[in-house]
Amino acid sequence: MILACHNLNKSFGDQLIVKDGSFHIEDREKAALVGVNGAGKSTILKMIVKEEPADSGEIVLTKGKTLGYLAQQQNLESGRSIYEEVKTAKAHIIEMEHQIRSIEHELKSLSGEELDKRLETYNRLMSQFEAQNGYAYESEIVGVLKGLGFTEDEFSKKTDTLSGGQKTRVSLGKLLLTKPDILLLDEPTNHLDLNSITWLETYLLNYPGAVFIVSHDRFFLNRVVTKVIEVENGAVRMYSGNYKDYADKKQQIRDAMLKEYLNQQREIKHQEAVIEKLRSFNREKSIKRAESREKMLNKMTLVEKPQDAAKEMHLSLEPSCISGNDVLIVEELSKAFDSQVLFRDISFEIKRGEHVAVIGDNGTGKTTLLKILNQVVSADTGSFTLGSKVKIGYYDQEHHVLHEDKNIFDEISDDYPTLTNTQIRNTLAAFQFTGDDVYKLIGDLSGGEKGRVSLAKLMLSEANFLILDEPTNHLDITSKEILEKALNEYTGTVLYVSHDRYFINQTATRILELVNQTFVNYIGNYDYYLEKKEELTAVYASTSGNTAASSGSPSASSAGASVPSSSSAADGNVSGGKLSWQEQKEQQARERKRQNALKKTEERIAVLEERNAKIDELMTHEDVYSNSVKCQELAVEKSQNEEELETLYEKWEELAE
Repeated sequence: MILACHNLNKSFGDQLIVKDGSFHIEDREKAALVGVNGAGKSTILKMIVKEEPADSGEIVLTKGKTLGYLAQQQNLESGRSIYEEVKTAKAHIIEMEHQIRSIEHELKSLSGEELDKRLETYNRLMSQFEAQNGYAYESEIVGVLKGLGFTEDEFSKKTDTLSGGQKTRVSLGKLLLTKPDILLLDEPTNHLDLNSITWLETYLLNYPGAVFIVSHDRFFLNRVVTKVIEVENGAVRMYSGNYKDYADKKQQIRDAMLKEYLNQQREIKHQEAVIEKLRSFNREKSIKRAESREKMLNKMTLVEKPQDAAKEMHLSLEPSCISGNDVLIVEELSKAFDSQVLFRDISFEIKRGEHVAVIGDNGTGKTTLLKILNQVVSADTGSFTLGSKVKIGYYDQEHHVLHEDKNIFDEISDDYPTLTNTQIRNTLAAFQFTGDDVYKLIGDLSGGEKGRVSLAKLMLSEANFLILDEPTNHLDITSKEILEKALNEYTGTVLYVSHDRYFINQTATRILELVNQTFVNYIGNYDYYLEKKEELTAVYASTSGNTAASSGSPSASSAGASVPSSSSAADGNVSGGKLSWQEQKEQQARERKRQNALKKTEERIAVLEERNAKIDELMTHEDVYSNSVKCQELAVEKSQNEEELETLYEKWEELAE
């Protein structure tokens, strides 16, 4: 075990982050820390690295082990170049090399015992230098920088001129090169393109130390981690396996807890009904039994209802009208910025109902393409045509469609003036903005909050062609799943840019990869893209000049996704299904029989109780109580009724159970 946290407690005012949280990380283990936005994941990492104090509890790092931490935000103001900044991670190797070279110069003028001592130092340093791969540190730096998406032309860029995402990649590179015994990574895949994420996966899988990751990238977590630590409503739980294993197990546990809760609630209602019925019999024995049951009920240990997931978005996308079959036709579109050509003479079509994902490396022009289609920027050459009745809804990752000086409520009401205050509040509540939250200024919101406002506007737009730029950025896993479900149920057309491979896999019916200034078309989801990428890239490379990537092109047809047969799976479940159905029918028959018997028993009890009440009333009549024979007959009848009732009460109680 390299890291252990025992009984951690942390709150910010009334906001509980973690209560009595305990978990551990084994040496070389790859683990994930998951939870919804605001659950406290980043705070837990900060407590481990002592940037944030815990209220109580203990954090133990094994003696002699080193820890490295990548925060979400980086501040690199050193003025060094990217290469020089990352090179500082190898400062100890460089210093060791300087010492070795210095000793080599000294050795020429030394002799005797002094020479022996310096040689001993020299040999020790050389052993350390070789053990730490000192001869290859420069190629290692280059490999990491290229793996993280930097080209050699960018190595000389000054760090204080970089974007936030580039600074994060530089910091990640430095951290990986220091090779601590345990890596703490907070959203390491943010700002990485697909190739860089794939490179990082391979790097971490082969990393000799332990890794503890906060991430909302489910594809990444499925590939890398073997343990998931969840923080939810202050509670910390550990699960073995990758993210899918965790999600399946969590759902199983929640289903079992909910079933136990519902079963107990049914039992409580049933017992309350039995108690009420026993009291209604109005006999001493039944009343005592009712009281006994009541005592048992009061002693029952109540099962808590499983808490629902933290408040979620409620996203429903509905087009206002159906577009024509041809939604978008792009013809020979080109765009360059100065000498940098993004794409040249690209042509493709999108048909109604398609869900098309645009993927590619950072800087290839994916977002620019969406901006051209939304007329935010203009193309250099070429054209595009929207089909009949096409109405665009645009989601911009930089949220330029939002007005920084407006509050959330006005942002919605100004764009949709026909909505009532109640309708606006209900819409915003569906995206987790309630109470005074609706009066927050757009400019003061976090990236995730701006994303939710943009999604709220998208929902209200009733567009039939959604154009989305990185829609899952800043969303937690629960919110991503809600968006996935909404898009899969959406009857319109979708074109989006995303680096979220799990999201693409769930929602795309077609993929356009922007590579070498043109599009390669794949008819299928991300798994299919991975399968066919090399084959289709070779096909496109051999057919120079063919840049069309429409779904009607021959090359697109060759990429048609195959659908695996499910007949074998279906056949495997037939016998189990029949048996389950048969058992269910038998159980239903037994239940009907019990209900019928219970009903007949209750009816017979009612008849006898009514007759006994009538006998009691008759015994007050003079013509009866003065007639000893009649009195005797009625007394015998009532006694027989009482005996039968006693049996019926017992039978009713058995049947009621």
